[in-house]
Amino acid sequence: MSNRDNADKFGDLLRGYLNGKVNRRQFIVRGAQLGLSAAVLAKLAGPARAAMMDSAPEAPYESPVTAERAAFLKTKPYKGTTINVMVLKATVGDGLKYHVAHWAEETGGKVNVAEVPIETLHTQIFSDLSSGLGKYDAYMTGCWYYGDFFVPKKPYIVALDKFIADPKHPYWDPDQLLPSMKKLYTREGQFYCVLFDGDAQALYYRKDAFAKAENRDKFKAKYNYDLPDPPKTMKELHDVADFFTGWDWNGDGDKSWGMSLHAKVNEQGFFHFLTLSAPFVISPDNKYYFFNPDTMKPLINSEGHLRALEDYVKFLANGPREEISWTLGQGWNLFLAGHSAMEPTWGDLPTLAQDPKVSKVQGKMGAAGLPGTTEAFNPITGEWKKYDLNQVGNTNGGSWHCVISAHSKKQEATYDFLAFMANKKNAFFNCTHGWTGVQPGAKFEYLPPEGSSNIAEWKAEGWNDDDTVAYLKAYYSVLSAPVQQEYLRIPGTAEYWHELDVNVSSVLGGQMQPKAALDATAASWEKITERYGRDKQKALYKASFE
Repeated sequence: MSNRDNADKFGDLLRGYLNGKVNRRQFIVRGAQLGLSAAVLAKLAGPARAAMMDSAPEAPYESPVTAERAAFLKTKPYKGTTINVMVLKATVGDGLKYHVAHWAEETGGKVNVAEVPIETLHTQIFSDLSSGLGKYDAYMTGCWYYGDFFVPKKPYIVALDKFIADPKHPYWDPDQLLPSMKKLYTREGQFYCVLFDGDAQALYYRKDAFAKAENRDKFKAKYNYDLPDPPKTMKELHDVADFFTGWDWNGDGDKSWGMSLHAKVNEQGFFHFLTLSAPFVISPDNKYYFFNPDTMKPLINSEGHLRALEDYVKFLANGPREEISWTLGQGWNLFLAGHSAMEPTWGDLPTLAQDPKVSKVQGKMGAAGLPGTTEAFNPITGEWKKYDLNQVGNTNGGSWHCVISAHSKKQEATYDFLAFMANKKNAFFNCTHGWTGVQPGAKFEYLPPEGSSNIAEWKAEGWNDDDTVAYLKAYYSVLSAPVQQEYLRIPGTAEYWHELDVNVSSVLGGQMQPKAALDATAASWEKITERYGRDKQKALYKASFE
């Protein structure tokens, strides 16, 4: 393609063809108008595609299935082929491992899985890539690693459009991705990964405790306003967290807590700060949280970020002191055991809540978007502005998924395995079972009118009806909010965020004051920017908002 606009148009055309909205002839004609040769287009299009089938004997773990896929599987196409995949040693890694045996049964292929803890995952991925060893065909990655994949002139990972176009591979529909997720899963109009996880943070709370008349009366007597169900502002969030801290509102004989967090360094705890600080800085009048787009000067030590960190520290009193060293699962366990009234976190929590082996709160889940502020600081203009309610959506988290190494000599087989997990049948299984670590990022996983799923499908996977409705409504509202905290995916993001993580943790542990911590973060960010090249970073940062 001669330019980015044509590349974007071709990406749209290709996806239209894959989704059946454009027929084979239209695909070739329109592609030729964009500058591709008819021979190349015909090869990409392949033969005229057969109708989609709900199932096929050759593909017992896939639905829907193309006729081409069924025919391809009859040959056991990857018999004798072994692919090597590096995954995060966590629930999302378990989610991937679950599908290994099923894919092997259908295709004859084999998948070797290496599990790596999050504190060394980035290092091990890029050591394998930069050394040229190419030991692994695919890597499970968090979206904040993306900028680093494109540092060399030839990217470390491969675009997948040519594989998506081939009907012999498992069917998945890229246009089913929610727009905010699609932005994370693509770069310059091309897909470098397939659907797996779809992270965002929302507020989950004990709706039974909020609804109890005795609790509502106590709250109003203490705070002189009705117990907010749910909290809509940060002030309300603090009042509610304080109210439920330190007494037996759960009725089990033990004192319980107002809010649970996890804050161990290198365990993604910094995402809590990113999420809860967003409405202090992001607003309808400002979309820049990390850097000034004209200078790449850090904004992280602005007045808005400082007020947010000072506010964030206050939540420590609403949970066990040990939470500053808790891993993610430990933070969830407090809520699942019935001892926390609220938790701002990922969709794993309501999903795990459906498992009676680990949860005492099934059927008691309330869910909402994160509370907002009534005043936000614009770090570009240097001014505070009042709002009736400034709420901000997010895609904070890993949105964990695999990318294919450019060094891999088994790219087709690797894609086949990744697409297998993105097939609707498997993707829906993933997002409805908490132990997989996967959240819904596609429309077919949501209820109408936003999506095409239904209560019966969720109930069949063990979900409580009311929990399903509350969760999906809240999660969708976060991912589709008109004001969004932009995700950072420029080179060095893992380093920028590590500095923030360490310094915020120091504040929580009492070793640093908020202003000193944010100033230190800004100084470290400046050094990282200079090392990668200020002009290059500035161009990439600006482009991320287009």
